[in-house]
Amino acid sequence: MLERPTIGGTEPPGFEALLDLLDELNVPDGYKAEIIKGNIVVSPWSKGYYATVMELVCDQLRPRLPEGHRISCGPFLYVFPGSERAYGPDIHAAHSRTYRTTSNRLDGEGLSFVAELTSVSTRDDDLTDKVETYGRAGVPVYLILDMQEEQATALWTPSAKGYESRLTVPFGEKLQIPTPFDCTLDTSGFLPPEEPEES
Repeated sequence: MLERPTIGGTEPPGFEALLDLLDELNVPDGYKAEIIKGNIVVSPWSKGYYATVMELVCDQLRPRLPEGHRISCGPFLYVFPGSERAYGPDIHAAHSRTYRTTSNRLDGEGLSFVAELTSVSTRDDDLTDKVETYGRAGVPVYLILDMQEEQATALWTPSAKGYESRLTVPFGEKLQIPTPFDCTLDTSGFLPPEEPEES
């Protein structure tokens, strides 16, 4: 984690300055950068099997997307100026107009769905800071796939404090994804592959 720099006793840079720093940051291969709690946070890319999990989520939700919306697990930066946050969610769905820009800073309020697959380094923020930020921005559904605890949590009914409603199931069970998707997510393929036994 890179803390906000202070130069000669001056104030730390504001949110826009941090976004500019993020644009100029030379992130090492295998890492992504976000702005969380006033800091630029660099975290490693996901484990290999996470790709399968992300594809399974996209495949199941794509037929249920609201009209004009798209879902992807590509690396995009969504900005939340009111919260001074900028996240690169693992899975995201938004109206196609959200992508009609030449900027690499997408409007976080355009999201209709977001999902994060936790890692050891990002888990706390996925479970706390992002819950509050996505909820305040009015993102209808936030899905947390807790890869350490092997459980899926759907959050909905966004509010100023985060989300008012939640449902958690262990991997392997079905999870109801509420409006605007109104479908069931099968999590049976979300468990890690078994490691081969050493001989």
